[in-house]
Order: sequence, then C-alpha cells, then structure tokens
Amino acid sequence: MNPRTSIAEDLPKTAGWHPARARAADFSGQSNLALAFLCLPKAKRRDMDVFYTFCRLVDDIADTDTLPPEDKAELLNAWRSVLTNPPPLRADGDGALLIDQLHGLMARYPIPAEHLLEIIAGVEMDVGGRQYQTFEQLRIYCHRVASVVGLVSIEIFGYRDPSCRQYALDLGMALQLTNIIRDVGVDLDNGGRVYLPTEDLERFGYTSADLRARVYDARFRALMKFEAARAEEFYQSARANLTARDRRSMVAAEIMREIYWKLLQKIRRDRYEVFTRRHRLSKPRKLWTLFITALRTRWL
Repeated sequence: MNPRTSIAEDLPKTAGWHPARARAADFSGQSNLALAFLCLPKAKRRDMDVFYTFCRLVDDIADTDTLPPEDKAELLNAWRSVLTNPPPLRADGDGALLIDQLHGLMARYPIPAEHLLEIIAGVEMDVGGRQYQTFEQLRIYCHRVASVVGLVSIEIFGYRDPSCRQYALDLGMALQLTNIIRDVGVDLDNGGRVYLPTEDLERFGYTSADLRARVYDARFRALMKFEAARAEEFYQSARANLTARDRRSMVAAEIMREIYWKLLQKIRRDRYEVFTRRHRLSKPRKLWTLFITALRTRWL
C-alpha cells in the first residue's frame, strides 16, 4: 500500500469531511437558528446557511472522538488552505460546492479570510481539551468562536453604524457565556471539558475536583450567579451599541439575543441546576419571542 500523503485522500471514505465535498446545510432542524433566519430575505438566509455550515463543519472536526489530534490538525489546516487560496474545484451538476460558496461570500461581502481563519483557531482550542486559568484566556476563546462569528454575520445582514461591530462582539460573548453556563454538565460528559475559569472557581472556594464530582451546593450557585452576571453585562453592552439605524437589519441577531437572554433567566430561576438539567425554551415561547422581537425591531 502506498503511504498516505494527505488525510484528505481518505476522508470521503471515512469521516466525509473533505472541504471540497461539503455543501451548505439545512438548518430547519436547529430551532434557534432556523427561527432567527426566518426573518432574513431569501438570499441572505442562503448566505447565512453557507457560513454556518462552515462553522459547524470545523467545529465537528474539533469535537469528533473518532480522529486523533494530528488528523484533526491536518483537516483544519486543509480548511485554512482552501480559505487562503483560489477554490480548486468548480460547481458540479448537483449544486455549488461549499468551498466555492465561501469564496463567493468573501467576494460579495467585506469578509476577510482572517475572520474565518480565526474561527478555525477557536475550534482548534478545543482539540485535546483545556482548562482556562483566567477569564482573559477564556475571552480569547469566546472571541474566536462567537464574537468573530458575529462580525461575519453583521456583514451579511448589512449595517450602517460602526457601533454595530461592538454590538456583534458583545453579543457573541454574551451568547457563548450563556452556552457555557447552560452546558457545564454536558461539557463534563464531552471529554471532561471545563470552560469555567479556574480563578473564578477559586474565588468561591469551589475546586476543579468539586466540579468534576458535580457538587451542587451554595458555593456552586454563587459561582454560577457570578458567571451569569458577567454574561448579562455583555447583553446590556450589546443592546446599548445597537442604534436605531441598524435595528431592522439586525432582526435575526436580536431574536438570538432575546432567546438566549430568556434562557439565561430560566437557568437563574432554576438556581443554576445545570448538572442534571438541559435548559431550553419551549417552541411556543420561542415563536412568541420571534414574533415580538420581529415586530419591535422591524415594524415599530
């Protein structure tokens, strides 16, 4: 057997992640995204599908437990290569390939390749797992996997006020911190991942051993209350940086903000019981949130 020169040669037969074979996804089953995207014009909804397909695929590479770290690194480097070079393949008879669609996005909108490369760097931080010592370290991760996603998204949505960039940065932080709070137990199950900074645990006398043992007590609730307050500061800052000029174009982002804000309040009412519960909003409540948010941001 000839030695393998690149993992990309084997991907169609194994994980199926070769960048040149990937196509835009259907988000109809992912309720939060699907609801938010419903308020976009058809062309922008299609462009967001392409962008979020890219985000999902590189995140899946980092998350899979079927590939060793060196193969994950090779796959992510393959993505880096196709983002910084002209697309090697053209569309086939079944539709445009994701690789072409991404280059199309960067041609239609002022989206620098550096933004997409930073997202790859963010998901790469999950390969092998790590525990963050300080919030500033965690903030780098959140910036890459969430705030930069916001920066790309607002280019597709379209905006006029420069303050909208700060809106995207703060909202990305708020959403990612909410995910971290909600998924403490899930992340422990997923390779023992810990995103709560060690300095925050120490502040409340709660240890990493306590966390891995899922000790739910007053110390843990105080810790989570602290994390929730931090997330709320970013929600408030995001809201303050969205001006009237851009409210209509940011309707999808505002739907996500309202849904995740309400999710954070639900976690608070449940006293941060995130070890045994996976908090989510009911479909009727999400639909009502969509209706009210769309009405407020687009028509009033």
